[in-house]
Amino acid sequence: MGTALLKHTLLCLIVAVSQCVSAQGCGSHYEFAIEEFCLAKFKLDMQKLDQRQWCSWEDTVELYSDLTNCTYVVAQGMNCYWPNRMVDEFFIQVHRYYFHNCSLSGRLLKDPPNRILGPFIVVPILVTLLMTALVVWRSKRSEGIV
Repeated sequence: MGTALLKHTLLCLIVAVSQCVSAQGCGSHYEFAIEEFCLAKFKLDMQKLDQRQWCSWEDTVELYSDLTNCTYVVAQGMNCYWPNRMVDEFFIQVHRYYFHNCSLSGRLLKDPPNRILGPFIVVPILVTLLMTALVVWRSKRSEGIV
């Protein structure tokens, strides 16, 4: 009930703002609206998550989708094109702040566990030592044969 009321209030406020600025088009009023309504809610939602979850697509996809939809609803309410230059710049700033440490796959880059990494290190070392020992053994064995 609280979320529905908040969304309804937000929509009414957007329509009221858009009526006041409809003659001015999409300018600083649109930028202000998406920062005050969309970004403010997104910030609160992201604060509820641990920062280590920010790069988890499963944890942030709904929040990101809500942010995107909010910018669209505000643009529609203000008779603006969507997407537009301001939306692009807005999302670049969001990514710079919240997702700058994330890889393209949406996961933090880290070393694999030792049980996986160990064989990839040990096996080549053992093969190199074995081949070296085999070459030395063969060369000593053939010294007496001429």
